[in-house]
Amino acid sequence: MKHRTKALVAVVCALALTGAFALVGCSGSSSSSSSSSSAASSSQAASSSSQKVELQIFAANSLEKALPEVQALYTQKHPNVTFSDTQFKASGDLVAQLQSGASADAFIAASTSSMDSASKNGSIDDSTRADMFLNDLVVCASQNSGITISSVEDLGTSSDINSIAIGEPNTVPAGKYAVQSLETAGLCTTTTDADGKISVTYNDSVANKMNDGADKVGTVASYVKQGQCDVGFVYSSDIYRYDGIQAILTVPANYHKAIKYPGAVCTSSKNAETAKDFLNFCTTDPEAQQIFAKYGFELA
Repeated sequence: MKHRTKALVAVVCALALTGAFALVGCSGSSSSSSSSSSAASSSQAASSSSQKVELQIFAANSLEKALPEVQALYTQKHPNVTFSDTQFKASGDLVAQLQSGASADAFIAASTSSMDSASKNGSIDDSTRADMFLNDLVVCASQNSGITISSVEDLGTSSDINSIAIGEPNTVPAGKYAVQSLETAGLCTTTTDADGKISVTYNDSVANKMNDGADKVGTVASYVKQGQCDVGFVYSSDIYRYDGIQAILTVPANYHKAIKYPGAVCTSSKNAETAKDFLNFCTTDPEAQQIFAKYGFELA
C-alpha cells in the first residue's frame, strides 16, 4: 500500500514538473515574440523617420523671403525632408490652382478669406487649419521721394501723390486690405456680388490716381521702387524684403480687417503628417520664429 502511494505521489510530482517546464517555455516564447514584435516596430519607425520626403508648399507672395530660410532650417533639423520649388503667388491665384487640381502638401494664405475659399472647394483639411502670423499694412514710397503723409485721408489731398498702386483686390489680399482702408478713409465705396467679387468706385480725389491691377504685393513694391507709382499699399514685411522702398505710414489696424496668415495641410498631400509638422515648426521653433520676426512677421 505504501509503495502504491509513493508511486502515485511520484507520478503527480512528475506531471507537475512537466507542466511547470511547459509554462516556462511558453512564457519564454511569448517574451521572445513580444521582443521581436517591439524590435520590428522600432525598426519600422526608424525606417519611417529616415524615409525621404519632398514637400510642395503653396504660400502667399509676401512670404517669399522668410519661408525659404525656415525651410532650409527645417531640412537641417530633418535631413530626410526637402522642399520642391515653393509656389509664391497671390493667395487668390493659389486657391484657384488648388481648385483646378494642382497638388500641394500645405497652403499658407495671406488672408482668412482666401483660406475660407480653399476650405469651401475642399482643397484643405480643416482640422489642420490654424492662424500662423500677423502683419501690418503700410503705405510705402521710394526711399528718396521725400513724400510724407500723416493719414490715409492724405492720399486724396497731397499734391505730391499723383499715382497710387494696390494689388488687384479680388486676388491679392493686400489689395483687399488697401480697398478696405481707402473705404474707411472715405476715398472709395465697394460692393460685393453673390460670388464674392468686389467692385470699387473711387471718389474724385483719387479716381485718376489709382493703379489697382497689380498681380501681387511684390509688383506694387516694384512699381513704387521704379517710380511708376508715387506710393503703394504693401505689408510691413515687404519693407524688409525689397530694397528701395520705405514705409511712410502704418495704416491704423481699425481701417481694415485683421491681417492674418492661416496655414493648413492640403487634402491632396501624400505627406500630410510631415506637412503638419512643418507648419507647427514654423510657429514653435525658436530659430524659425527669429527668421519670421526678422522679416516683420508676428506670431498669431
